[in-house]
Amino acid sequence: MAEDQTQIESQCLLSYLKNHDLFTVENCLSSDESKGFVKIAESIGFTHQGSRGPAYGEAFRDNHRISVNDPVLADTIWQSGLSDLFTDIKIRRKVAVGLNPNIRFYRYSAGQHFGRHIDESADLEDGKRTYYTLLIYLSGNGTKSKSKSSSSKANDSTSAEPLVGGETVFYGLRNSIVAEVAPVEGMALFHIHGDKCMLHEGRNVSKGVKYVFRSDVVFA
Repeated sequence: MAEDQTQIESQCLLSYLKNHDLFTVENCLSSDESKGFVKIAESIGFTHQGSRGPAYGEAFRDNHRISVNDPVLADTIWQSGLSDLFTDIKIRRKVAVGLNPNIRFYRYSAGQHFGRHIDESADLEDGKRTYYTLLIYLSGNGTKSKSKSSSSKANDSTSAEPLVGGETVFYGLRNSIVAEVAPVEGMALFHIHGDKCMLHEGRNVSKGVKYVFRSDVVFA
């Protein structure tokens, strides 16, 4: 089956990598917007986040993060066109109503990565629950994504030190690779989480710095 691509706006390309369970949206943020988020995050200051590793039942994790509660920012990004992507998606009779206001920014420098793991759903107030992870890459100039049913496309953004590595990789049965998504500045990645979440990892960054905006799609 060929990759399903649909123009949602004049410069935004929607690509399904595994039906509605995994898809990307190019040009979700402009280059200036992406760099602006990086600048703001760096001015706030990142905190290191690690784990004890698989020996203790935890996925290996080595990165830096920031967590802020910003309902206005969450709503602004949701209303920028992302809400239209979920008009036909219902989960347990719930529909998508917005983004989790708990916004996280991640920074991965050379040598850092996030091992194989799944993302859990989160219960919020008033019966709301998260069912999708949203990642927006704030850096990266590699190929868009690769899957058994997708093609590759170059991105022309430039950086003083181009990002190498840091792909988000999704696994299926018997560790088969479902999709590899290379960071591209401004591109959004959505994947279902909770009990249907695919095992996935953030590969090692070999060069440069990977910056990521993270939130969740909330259903009610």
